[in-house]
Amino acid sequence: MTEYGRGPGTEPWHPEDPLYGDAGWGAQQAHAGQQYPYGGQPQHPQYEGWSQDQQPHYGNQQYPQYDGQGQHFDPQQTGQHPHPQQHQGGWDATGTHGHVPYAADPGDPYGQHPAAYGAEQPDLYGTEDAYPPPQPPGHRDPEPAWDPEGDDGHPVPPGDDDAPAEPAERRGKGRKPVKSKKGRTGCALMVVVLVFGGGLGGVAYFGYQFYKNRFAPAPDYAGSGNGEAVTVEIPKGAGGYAIGAKLKEAGVVQSVDAFVSAQSANPKAKGLQDGVYTLQKHMSAASAIELMLSPKSRSNLIIAEGTRNVAVYALIDKRLKLPAGTTQGEAKKEYKSLGLPAWALNHASVKDPLEGFLFPSSYAVSKGQTPKEVLKAMVERANDKYSALGLEKKASGLGLESPWQLLTVASLVQAEGTSHDDFRKMAEVIYNRLNPGNSETYGALEFDSTYNYVKNQSKIDLSIAELRRYNNPYNTYYAKGLPPGPIDNPGEEALQGALSPTSDGWYYFISLDGKTSKFTRTLADHEKLVNEWNASRSKN
Repeated sequence: MTEYGRGPGTEPWHPEDPLYGDAGWGAQQAHAGQQYPYGGQPQHPQYEGWSQDQQPHYGNQQYPQYDGQGQHFDPQQTGQHPHPQQHQGGWDATGTHGHVPYAADPGDPYGQHPAAYGAEQPDLYGTEDAYPPPQPPGHRDPEPAWDPEGDDGHPVPPGDDDAPAEPAERRGKGRKPVKSKKGRTGCALMVVVLVFGGGLGGVAYFGYQFYKNRFAPAPDYAGSGNGEAVTVEIPKGAGGYAIGAKLKEAGVVQSVDAFVSAQSANPKAKGLQDGVYTLQKHMSAASAIELMLSPKSRSNLIIAEGTRNVAVYALIDKRLKLPAGTTQGEAKKEYKSLGLPAWALNHASVKDPLEGFLFPSSYAVSKGQTPKEVLKAMVERANDKYSALGLEKKASGLGLESPWQLLTVASLVQAEGTSHDDFRKMAEVIYNRLNPGNSETYGALEFDSTYNYVKNQSKIDLSIAELRRYNNPYNTYYAKGLPPGPIDNPGEEALQGALSPTSDGWYYFISLDGKTSKFTRTLADHEKLVNEWNASRSKN
């Protein structure tokens, strides 16, 4: 056995072999179904002027080899064994092919070049098509054209489409005439033209688009509008492209890029806020921005710093065209479902649990909204601000029990401060007075603003006797410490003051002109200022 598991050679023919004694076409047909020991494929030897890769193979179809006596032999065996092998028809002592008595396959180089076998053999059948004319050594016929399936049912390998068709006298038996490729060539040329033409057109189109996007100005209307009013709501946190998209969708501007370009050219346009704007259709981007910066275009509900909840409820009712008291009733009933944080719930004696959470800002409130939707948006804005400022984390560092108390301090700062410059000093006054061991107030705040809150008023001429008699937890003349909750909705600067008080020892304050406050450390200094203020009032 060899390394491939083959025997040393073929066994002598036996009378039961299907090719035994058969030298005609029937033997070839029988031989086509023969099982070969080398993977089912008969092998062709190599000859001078021919390489293995030049031997065409038509699928699995192979033709048998015969010697001069019409007997079959295996040329592969002659290449492997130096000794001649005996066949039923005689000896093949040279190891060369005998003459094949059948028509040569045009793709078979062995049938086309009898001279390569050492000697020219006679044509035993005398037919014109039995053998093609001999060719000089090294000659190679053109590859046959591709035919998906030959006459024998086997696939035919593809060839060169540009090769000329084989003349009839050169084609062997059983082969179909080669079809003309002119029709397919014309179609191929047309496809190539369409592909290249479409490609050039695509390049031109995208080149033009690139030019427009990079160099040409963005489409923009001219003028300040066509007179048709339109309402546009800009959402919270919207940037230039988002605002431009909203305006383009409403027909105000012609393109988003034009709006963004105009916004970049206008330094004030960076301050555009969310809210509802009344604009016109077909406005230039620059004129749209100018109108949006004007208070005339704003349709927002504005909540000022220090506004109490009762005033906010009235503004919402008016904006939504609802009966007075509708929003306040909704707030009292739905406050737990509006998004309040856990630290803002379940406080005893609180007049309004939403106080301090209707954050001062600009809100897009328009017809069709419900009071609950508007209140929820305000609470959400407050939550975002309080979280960003860190109320929950910083309360204990200021000597307070909870962020709820810190928010209450900020509301007092907002109510008592007359300007943004004195918020930090006002915060220090509160923290110093809350200290129960201080020798000035002994833990009592004594702020008029807390009394006015519970009375829902804003008086400044209050008698000390009246203040001390009124029994209410919000009255800091009657009860020591902080009130039960915030007394208004503080703005960001009041919150910052409560978070960062001064440390100058302030305990008292008074405003002589209603615009600025003066701070003192002792009660004696404070009384001097009070007398000065009373004297100025008597002159008026």
